[in-house]
Amino acid sequence: MASKRNVDDRILDAARACVEDFGVRRTTLTDVARRAGVSRPTVYRRWPDATALVADLITRELRRILLEEGVASDGRPGEDDRPGESVRVRLVRRASGVARAMLAHPLFTRIVDTEPELLTTYTFQRLGTSHRVALELVEPVVAEGQRDGSVRAGDPAVLARFVLVTVQGTVTSRRLFADVLDEAGLVDELAASLDGYLAP
Repeated sequence: MASKRNVDDRILDAARACVEDFGVRRTTLTDVARRAGVSRPTVYRRWPDATALVADLITRELRRILLEEGVASDGRPGEDDRPGESVRVRLVRRASGVARAMLAHPLFTRIVDTEPELLTTYTFQRLGTSHRVALELVEPVVAEGQRDGSVRAGDPAVLARFVLVTVQGTVTSRRLFADVLDEAGLVDELAASLDGYLAP
């Protein structure tokens, strides 16, 4: 018998494929169940509707990107870090890596390009689960950078939130720069902005 996590991941993988193929609005729980090879009640027991399922999918994908980019390493050097490098330099590089990964991620690009209004609440009105996951990972790194002297003084929660909003704004606004910057250039500008903001 498959574990609950394996079934959940199969359903989330199927949801990702459906959203990438059809968009959020045209994805139904029935489509997801069919693609995941599970019954409709199996999906409905876990998620009440497609909106809730997609929200959990976005959170999962963002968490994967954050972990892959090393954002959760609490400022300690990782295998891609250089000796003597400050926490701020690592944080800026990792935040830039998150932006680069999101700009290339089929799920995020599909939503931003075809259904950006779905992000309105989480862009202008309130933090979502994905934001909170990111902040839980970024805030301790900001505090570690303050301890090593590479990040300026201030409430780590405030600084972490500005980092988050700056990365999000850059990713969701990429088309506003398309005539003057390619995505690599956009990420370079993001890195310069974050480094200047965090520097003492």
